[in-house]
Amino acid sequence: MRVVSVNVGLPREVHWKGKRATTAIFKEPVAGRVVVRTLNLDGDRQADLSVHGGPSKALYLYPVEHYAYWRRELPEMTLPWGMFGENLTTEGLLEDAANIGDRFRVGSAEVLVTEPRLPCFKLGIRFGRNDIIKRFLASGRTGFYAAVLKEGDVAAGDAIERLGRDPNNVAVPDITRLYVSEKGNRELLRRALRVEALPEGWREYFREELAKVGRSPEAEATAGPGTSPCCT
Repeated sequence: MRVVSVNVGLPREVHWKGKRATTAIFKEPVAGRVVVRTLNLDGDRQADLSVHGGPSKALYLYPVEHYAYWRRELPEMTLPWGMFGENLTTEGLLEDAANIGDRFRVGSAEVLVTEPRLPCFKLGIRFGRNDIIKRFLASGRTGFYAAVLKEGDVAAGDAIERLGRDPNNVAVPDITRLYVSEKGNRELLRRALRVEALPEGWREYFREELAKVGRSPEAEATAGPGTSPCCT
């Protein structure tokens, strides 16, 4: 497993559908070693800290293997590294091989897998098309976020080494499935709630979903909409 590209970007103002928006999704590859800090990479920032960034989303990793799929799906587009807003374009580390709570050494930094990426309208801005959000989520090719346990530095070509595996065996795609297609999977909901690395927003959402399981149709009809984890 290795780092293919290190990508950073600063917030910029753009116009989208007649409105102004500020986004840092335009990441570009950088050469040399980049310092990995608790909240982000040097030279990288998030535009809206209410839904982006923070300790549990310090880094966004996206597998290089997915680019071949998207180039087939979107043959008219040029897709440089960093196109999905990822900080690290990686090789050999797909979502189904990463459990929430797994620890990795990336360069000289140590990171913890925390959650899949749920896209918001800013991915549409980056691609210049509305359909990418649904297509991205439906593809299951979400990439994932990581918290920084130990600061260090990273460069393209650095090895990625697994340091520890979470024993609950809840992989990144399991969280996505619980959100998209398996809301009533009681066993998986319970297992996900045992993962200490899962951010509180997800935990609250899954507790609400678990409470719905077995609820009568009448009670379900009168229940509130619940809390959904923020898109990113």
